Amino acid sequence: MRHVGILGHSWEGASLCWREVCQHSTRVGHPAHPDVTMDCISFERCMPAWERGDHEAVRAVLATSVDRLARVGCDFFVCPDNTAHLALETPGDPLAIPGLHLIDVVADAAQCAGHRRVGILGTRFTMQGPLYPRELAARGIEAVIPTDDDQALVHAAIFDELVHGVFRDETRASFMDLIGRLADSGCDAVALVCTEIPLLVSPDDSPLPVLDSTRLSGRAALEVALGTRDLPTWRGGQFR
Repeated sequence: MRHVGILGHSWEGASLCWREVCQHSTRVGHPAHPDVTMDCISFERCMPAWERGDHEAVRAVLATSVDRLARVGCDFFVCPDNTAHLALETPGDPLAIPGLHLIDVVADAAQCAGHRRVGILGTRFTMQGPLYPRELAARGIEAVIPTDDDQALVHAAIFDELVHGVFRDETRASFMDLIGRLADSGCDAVALVCTEIPLLVSPDDSPLPVLDSTRLSGRAALEVALGTRDLPTWRGGQFR
């Protein structure tokens, strides 16, 4: 099996991706999971750059992690952080090893499930960014972005609570209300595209079918490790 590298950007969600690689290996009948190595430079190191929109600076930090993963023998990497892909798509030298493109993985899952109108819940950077509208539109799917007020609610919950491992019932209720309103507006699924939101929102409780980007990233990485999905070729920069 190929050696999986996990490019972590926030520890709570990256840990969920790691668990999914290992647990899903058992679910699909493999008693041994592939070798997995994670590198996770503190998210706080990048926050000033995110706030000023300096994607090149963030890319440099992420590239350091990819270099480390390459040095320990990883064959490819997966980054379960959606927002990080805004920086990974920034032009620059090719990354040391190829990586799965998470937005591509999630958009493929939406298409396979037959979804046509998908609500997007993530950081403000992700919700306002071009990646999900682009990848979903390429598959004939509409990306629905919450209102400014709802974006502020989701973004604050992520950075004030979720990335620190804090999951409050009141926050969960506010997310369920928002997903319910997305359903009322005609969405047929919701994409949980912040690494930690799937730890707050359960598919069993959601008013809409859930696209869990973190677990999807882990399953896609396992498929590459097992050889049932092609080894990726993307090494950063523009994906399409």
